[in-house]
Amino acid sequence: MYEFAIIWDWIGFAVRWLHVITAIAWIGSSFYFVALDLGLRKAPDLPPGAHGEEWQVHGGGFYHIRKFLVAPEAMPEHLTWFKWESYSTWLSGAALLMIVYWAGAELYLIDPAKADLAVWQAILISAASLTVGWIIYDRLCKSGLAERPTVLMVLLFVLLVAMAWGYDQIFTGRAALLHLGAFTATIMTANVFFIIMPNQRIVVADLQAGRSPDPKYGKIAKLRSTHNNYLTLPVIFLMLSNHYPLAFATEYNWLIAALVFLMGVTIRHYFNTRHARAGNPTWTWAATVILFIGIMWLSTAPLMQDEPQEDLSVLTGAAQHFAEADGFEDVTDIVLGRCSMCHAREPVWEGIHRAPKAVLLETPVDIARAAGPIFLQSGASHAMPPANLTYMEEEERRAIRDWYRAGRSTMPFLMASD
Repeated sequence: MYEFAIIWDWIGFAVRWLHVITAIAWIGSSFYFVALDLGLRKAPDLPPGAHGEEWQVHGGGFYHIRKFLVAPEAMPEHLTWFKWESYSTWLSGAALLMIVYWAGAELYLIDPAKADLAVWQAILISAASLTVGWIIYDRLCKSGLAERPTVLMVLLFVLLVAMAWGYDQIFTGRAALLHLGAFTATIMTANVFFIIMPNQRIVVADLQAGRSPDPKYGKIAKLRSTHNNYLTLPVIFLMLSNHYPLAFATEYNWLIAALVFLMGVTIRHYFNTRHARAGNPTWTWAATVILFIGIMWLSTAPLMQDEPQEDLSVLTGAAQHFAEADGFEDVTDIVLGRCSMCHAREPVWEGIHRAPKAVLLETPVDIARAAGPIFLQSGASHAMPPANLTYMEEEERRAIRDWYRAGRSTMPFLMASD
């Protein structure tokens, strides 16, 4: 039944909504604690072991906050842990990755012009890369480089740029930047799960046992927390990039990603310095603008794309079912007449420089591969063409629905089609 595509899309929407909500909670708490930590001040009445304090006002009340650099003398009766914001963000993001890029691998993940992968191979590379990346990063942090944080940050930047380039050699541009965001977010959440939280539990256990906690655990956690602080803004950019072809659908998308990581450093350095009351580094504004101009210039580079394919025999999986379904020829004529002027390798509609979301609809092969989005955007809804600028008739939308229903009826129930 074609209703499955609607249900599946709503599931994707729900998971995306959850992902955004949890990300707001995680990023919000992260930014708050970084600002709090940098804004702490000394006071004459601080208790033993206290590093600093801060007075804040919010919601009609005053808050008095103190930080103990290692731990207080005794375990407090109530202790709030900040961890599920990170965990739930990663888990919902992983679910969204599976729904959009694994279930829709033929359209969104695999680029046959780069690497002609089977779906299972692409999914395996996708999952394995996240794990391998964390292992490499973790080994670097546990080496002697931990005592040289600037060098470690430079190596982390090199690792991220290398991953950006590597992803772009295998996946579609859209999937490459999204996976780079997932790769970075995996490092951040793993820092919380494997390093920061276990170290905090050791300190709590020492307090409960009446032992003096070792300061090294706080120092280790602080290093990882600092990395998370500088990686947060680039992750947000990369997660949003799939909506902007000028970011991902270019030959130099991996360089754009590299500059975004540098922008993350300049922006956070400004706010960190301000929160610490250590100055007003306005030079970071100029550096950020220059980097962003560089990104805009790189986005204008021509996109290296495969030649349009006309031979339907190249299709496999779900796309093959839709190419063989009743009504495919009629739908092909409809889409070519109503959609291909924008969804082309070289769009001819004024003001469109890249096919929206890099979805190409200028050959029968393209159309068969994009059956799911075509149905959802132009059959089940009137989202496309935008404002119906090309005057798609209701009969044409009905033809798209009938074709999609026919294609789905010949497929295994859970076969990925979108």
